[in-house]
Amino acid sequence: MQRKVLIVLLSLILAFIGGYGQDKKHRVIILSDIGGYDEDDDQSFIHYLFYADCFATEGLISSPPGKGRAKDFREVIDLYRKDYSKLQRHGSFPSPRILEKVVKQGAVEPAPAAGHSSPTEGSKWLIRCARKPDPRPLFILVWGSITDLAQAVHDAPDIKPKLRVHFIASWNQRQDSAAFRYIEKYHTDIWMIQDNSTFRGWYSGGIQTGDLGNKSFVEQHIARAGAMGSYFATLKQGSIKMGDSPSVARLLYGNPENPEEDSWGGRFSPLDTGRHWWIDDTSANLKEGPYPGARTVNKWREAYLRDWQKRLSWLSKIR
Repeated sequence: MQRKVLIVLLSLILAFIGGYGQDKKHRVIILSDIGGYDEDDDQSFIHYLFYADCFATEGLISSPPGKGRAKDFREVIDLYRKDYSKLQRHGSFPSPRILEKVVKQGAVEPAPAAGHSSPTEGSKWLIRCARKPDPRPLFILVWGSITDLAQAVHDAPDIKPKLRVHFIASWNQRQDSAAFRYIEKYHTDIWMIQDNSTFRGWYSGGIQTGDLGNKSFVEQHIARAGAMGSYFATLKQGSIKMGDSPSVARLLYGNPENPEEDSWGGRFSPLDTGRHWWIDDTSANLKEGPYPGARTVNKWREAYLRDWQKRLSWLSKIR
């Protein structure tokens, strides 16, 4: 009897290890000010959900600070629920219930001058995920303030080797500059893409003729794509911004471990030697208007929009 139990246990362990090693999906946590001052987070989250079968979504953290709460994530997940059955025909998409379980509330106020204060539900969840016995890195996509990440690495600096941070900085960085300064000064060993302007190539420049324009793509492809597409068309005056989407697109096409290589999310330059920290490439030929590095994204515009168009078609209503 004991031998049979041992055989069963061994089989379960081997099956777990086998499945574990075969799982190639990127582990992702999103920190977002969705529901806040800019509707582009809603747009980017909808885009992410159309590709949710490509990722192991471990956290959706509301990290404004200011406007925007965890309920705003849930409201978009409610739309995803309406489209889920059709999406599920095309891939292993996570259930709405699974996504709801990983929605957490982060800081609702900027950090004090020290750059950190008290743990939040979001910062504690980030630590918990990073400490899982999983060999894969944990990609932290920061679409809002970096407050909860600063708190997490303050409380648990041991998690840093596991993290791969893509910070859509710019306006978000200004919302909690103390938290960013704290990371910049005291956690120089963290793996970080500080994306101040490269992301703007998602909606600035590139091929925008025909149905590839910011408005025409919404009208012809997004607006008719289920509940999520209908909602998307009401945002940003029916025009693409999706300023956070390059952090997702970089994982879809490119080498996630090397920001210096081409990807749909852009290409970045090392800040200095000896650090895993990258910034916008300031080469003159890669500037789109006032935005350094933006052409490393918009050069791929047709490719990433056509790829998304295929997925949008899974939900499309013929007019």
